[in-house]
Amino acid sequence: MIGAATPLAREMFALAPGLVYVNHAAVGVLPIVTRDAVHAMVDDHAARGVLGTASRELALPAYRKRVAEFVGGRAEEVAFLRNTGDGATVVAQGLDLGTGDEVITGANEFGSNAYPWLVLRECGVTVTLIGAPRERMTPDVLRRYISSRTKVVAVSWVTFDDGYRHDLAALAEVAHAHGALLAVDVMQGLGAFPLDVAATGVDAIYAGGAKWLMALQGVSFLWLRAALLDRIVLRFPGWRSPANMWDFLDYAQPPAPDASRFEGGTVNILGALSLATSIDVLAAAGTERIAAHVLALTDRLAEGLQRRGWSVAGDRSRDDVKSGIVRFHREGVDAIALGRRLGEAQICATYRTNGIRIAPHGYNTFDEIDAILDALP
Repeated sequence: MIGAATPLAREMFALAPGLVYVNHAAVGVLPIVTRDAVHAMVDDHAARGVLGTASRELALPAYRKRVAEFVGGRAEEVAFLRNTGDGATVVAQGLDLGTGDEVITGANEFGSNAYPWLVLRECGVTVTLIGAPRERMTPDVLRRYISSRTKVVAVSWVTFDDGYRHDLAALAEVAHAHGALLAVDVMQGLGAFPLDVAATGVDAIYAGGAKWLMALQGVSFLWLRAALLDRIVLRFPGWRSPANMWDFLDYAQPPAPDASRFEGGTVNILGALSLATSIDVLAAAGTERIAAHVLALTDRLAEGLQRRGWSVAGDRSRDDVKSGIVRFHREGVDAIALGRRLGEAQICATYRTNGIRIAPHGYNTFDEIDAILDALP
């Protein structure tokens, strides 16, 4: 049975009949309105070339504004990039860090928010890894590590593996007290949970659109606090980076006055369209409502798993550290084989050697969670 009280109405999606899709920490699904907007642009491109793409290209400022509004920022603070790691790289390479400087991050960061910082070791930067998940990056833990040498604290809002959700406002307060910036990969949280960059005090956030934001793959955004725009050196310029991108041969002109300077060459306009359209869907449903529903689903799952003798990874002791991700395992159970069996039962989840990862969104139902529990051995 499909319930009607979900924040995101099920009829807004064209999911395959019978499919229980709980894999948004891997790839989300497109709302029908986003699919149709993408199809319309592709059809227009096929039929009219530049005449078909021009209107969407001219809408890029509106798309940036939509993303900015969704996170509580301003349009001039948003750039469209290819993926999450691009945003981290723009910040990491643009800060001109070197010998004597330090970056603090976690030992369980996904590669998108690890390699852009780790490569700074080649420039003499010390990259300190907090031993998560054994030791979480809480404010108290960060205070033990941070020093006057620390220039950046980089963290994922929600950990990809076990779903731990960090207190961004508290971490920003600690970082700023020591003169450091807080840069955040929001890929596994944004879309399922509300975020206000002004209220949290973060300095930069970055995320691809393809998971909880339910947009196409191959598009991301970087939000950078306006006060930092001129501090971040433009390391990867392209033809669209200067103040007047149409004055092709004036190589001496300054960069664009806003974050669009970091976009470099031609933007993934189709991706940006998908991101702005899906954000409209999420905003209309209300991210507070979506968050409450997602937590209710994952609570039901975690409690059911524990009653059945499964081990749930991570910390679910408080609502403020929970997220939309639940990973579970059981001693002696082959998680890969189990994940394949779930797939054969029309339950789409992520499975790795360390367990099964379930990640429901605002249209999933309690009946679907119960179906997952019933499908387990």
